[in-house]
Amino acid sequence: MRRFPHRPADTGGQIHDRHPEDGVLNRRLAEALARPAAQQPCWPVPERARAVVEQLQQADPIVTPSDTARLSDRLASAARGEAFLLQGGDCAETFADNTVSHLRANLRVLARMADVLTHATDLPLVTIARMAGQYAKPRSNAVDASGLPVYRGDIINSAEPTPAARTPDPQRMLRAHVNAAGAMELVRRFGGSEVYVSHELLLLDYERTVLWADDSGPEARLMSGLAHFLWIGERTRQLDGAHIAFAELLSNPVGIKIGPSVTAELAVEYVERLDPHCTPGRLTLVSRMGNGLVRDVLPPIVEKVSASGHQVIWQCDPMHGNTLQAGNGFKTRHFDDVVDEIAGFFEVHRELGTHPGGIHVEVTGEDVTECLGGASGIGERDLPTRYRTACDPRLNAEQSVELAYFVAEMLAGWRSDGRAGPDGRDLADSC
Repeated sequence: MRRFPHRPADTGGQIHDRHPEDGVLNRRLAEALARPAAQQPCWPVPERARAVVEQLQQADPIVTPSDTARLSDRLASAARGEAFLLQGGDCAETFADNTVSHLRANLRVLARMADVLTHATDLPLVTIARMAGQYAKPRSNAVDASGLPVYRGDIINSAEPTPAARTPDPQRMLRAHVNAAGAMELVRRFGGSEVYVSHELLLLDYERTVLWADDSGPEARLMSGLAHFLWIGERTRQLDGAHIAFAELLSNPVGIKIGPSVTAELAVEYVERLDPHCTPGRLTLVSRMGNGLVRDVLPPIVEKVSASGHQVIWQCDPMHGNTLQAGNGFKTRHFDDVVDEIAGFFEVHRELGTHPGGIHVEVTGEDVTECLGGASGIGERDLPTRYRTACDPRLNAEQSVELAYFVAEMLAGWRSDGRAGPDGRDLADSC
């Protein structure tokens, strides 16, 4: 494994391809980045952005190749039905909240959720935090209700409602890297080797910077040193787009969010593009259908992908399809809807004999009031009390653990049903 691109100190920064495959990787990377890319900022001074990218190409990695390889092995177990994936954390990390107290609270709630799931099922848990890099956010509109450029995450601009603060600033990528490195150090200190980090593969100027050349697989690929796991969001999954093409080059395990507009045929195209060598656990399909649609839309997707022979991880994101606006104007989600989508997810996999491989949730260890319901009965009148998210509403610590008990019950039921498919096929078969 070697840093990519290779820039020896005695060449004035010029790229030299000492390995023949590096030339191929350089070409493929350039072709991928030349494709249409959704949700990218318009930097006011492109030359400044290019200078920051070059600076970040010399930056230290956030994660190590050995840890990423270990996660790949563990995710292969989840794809085979031998483990369960718990992924969660802030909707959007912020520089201001990148504190020991906040990060420890989030790690603590993930650990509590993992304990509940493990003790109820004896199934090994793979825990991935939305942490150490979740600084960019896709947005539905270019401007907000005040006519200002929309906040796109601390890596791009500031949430402060002024024209200057909302202007994209490439220097923020450097701040994001420093903050991510600090967060990762804390994960190592308090999460040990059992917690991995992830973020959405969104801001391509950032994602292209800290890369390794990886010759260990069936073809030469690039490994990101910015996160163990990266996922492509619902708004950037265009088949002809830069995000899919970039993810094809990565040897990291990757995910892709699939909403209710995804057909079974399109899902298979994603799988064939992103998992060309049929590697168990290489790809995670993250369904985010909404509780009213999951039972109808997900089954044909699971059937057709399973028939293709690829061993993907089936993961449920019960948050993004259930966002609503409360009567007092707050963006929120109802705990009951979150629970119901997970229930539908498990029902689909129980009916088809496939493995419900994990959940992907937006949670915090702090006592926020952002999602309705749960045992504490948070109502609309409570939302303003401690509504602190930088973007989307998160389950608080109590709601998160309550959700874990529900998932544990569902998972225990699935385990008691056995793991052979309805046609008697062993689910460990692969292409």
